[in-house]
Amino acid sequence: QVQLAESGGGLVQAGGSLRLSCAASQRTFSSYILGWFRQAPGKEREFVAAINWGASNEYYADSVKGRFTISRDNAKSTVWLQMNSLKPEDTAVYYCAADTRRSWAISTSTYEYDHWGQGTQVTVSS
Repeated sequence: QVQLAESGGGLVQAGGSLRLSCAASQRTFSSYILGWFRQAPGKEREFVAAINWGASNEYYADSVKGRFTISRDNAKSTVWLQMNSLKPEDTAVYYCAADTRRSWAISTSTYEYDHWGQGTQVTVSS
């Protein structure tokens, strides 16, 4: 069972930056695809970014491309989401997720991710 724990959320002004972290409990972390999703009030959970096991492939939602960067350190069992140039529409609960059935092919569907963190709130004020 993989346990994921996010941290780093908070309140920031528009144009500011935040860095989210997600620590995993298992040593086999390095073989998973890891992703970040977010859910705003009244909206469905949506894909933000994902990275494959060797960090050779990253994929971003169009809404965050060029502003957010996903990275991972398998030795530390940690994945990060660097968020720059934040906008009020980025306000949401951000979730870390693991797709433990795949190592290479990134999916943007919530159904493909079988382990989830508890989420961390990001609020961007205008």
